[in-house]
Amino acid sequence: MHMRNQVYAMATVGLLFSSSIFAGVAKDLPLPSGTPSADELANQVYFVNHFYALKNFGITNNNKDPKKSNRAIPGKITVIVNKSAGSKPTTITVERYLNNDYGESATNAQDIAIFRSGKLKGTGMLITDYVDDNKSQSYSIWLPALRKIRRFAQPAHDDAWGGTDFTFGDVTLRKPKDETHELVGTDTFNDCLGAIDKAESKNKYLPNPPDAACDHKGKEVYKLKSTTKRENWWYDYRISYVDSKTFADYRTEYFKGDKQVKVIDRDWRSLEQDDPRAQYWGYWYGKTLESGHETWAVIPREIVQYNQAWKSDYWSEKTLRKIKR
Repeated sequence: MHMRNQVYAMATVGLLFSSSIFAGVAKDLPLPSGTPSADELANQVYFVNHFYALKNFGITNNNKDPKKSNRAIPGKITVIVNKSAGSKPTTITVERYLNNDYGESATNAQDIAIFRSGKLKGTGMLITDYVDDNKSQSYSIWLPALRKIRRFAQPAHDDAWGGTDFTFGDVTLRKPKDETHELVGTDTFNDCLGAIDKAESKNKYLPNPPDAACDHKGKEVYKLKSTTKRENWWYDYRISYVDSKTFADYRTEYFKGDKQVKVIDRDWRSLEQDDPRAQYWGYWYGKTLESGHETWAVIPREIVQYNQAWKSDYWSEKTLRKIKR
């Protein structure tokens, strides 16, 4: 695999003001009073997805300090299962650490992802997001075969993330300003979330795959229509089903014309904090409808940590250089 393609195949799982020149979503964004406008709702969804209710967030390896974790442990790490129609699934494992605690710095957030198994084993990525919403993210990649770090500008929004059904736009890059938004009403969410068949997804790192999540059924959701501002894009608009209390987006349906082309489901779970927007993912599921390709990223609850006393210098190239293959 060419190095540039390898870089674009690696992104964090998932991933991650007061002055009017910055168009970003404020980390102190208050909960809305009453029914939010479409733009307010899009900002709330972004707030939840980037864990702004928390100073830091990690999907760890073995529930210990990240500096002491050097290998993938069955049942104790995030597992990403990719499956093409009619083919045997493939698996990679990853851990991720997000830091939102940068005060008045020009840095908005930093994200580290470390791949622990599969073709990307031993590879690490550091992503820096800036307060200036018009400044591109920066990517530092540790390539274990070269034992070197390479630095790149951010990838294209429509590049596939790690061979999955998620794009870089879905995972890290898309911001509310990239689309126009319309609140098309409220509804009751009456479906189970998608999931890959348990028998097919079971492997040594995922010995007990979870059931498809059905306990969001019956919740009140806003239906948010977001139309891309990009011309000749892979989708024209998407419909998101957003919890009316937590602003967690359980499902997003993508359309080209009137034809649905993709779906992404997110099994959001509460961290039981004062702010109801403090949520974590139980899993992500994605499916590209034309090809039938599916992706399932499963995150065990016991590896989720947040608001830890992790030192800020963990988010550095020095950490990448210490990754063991």
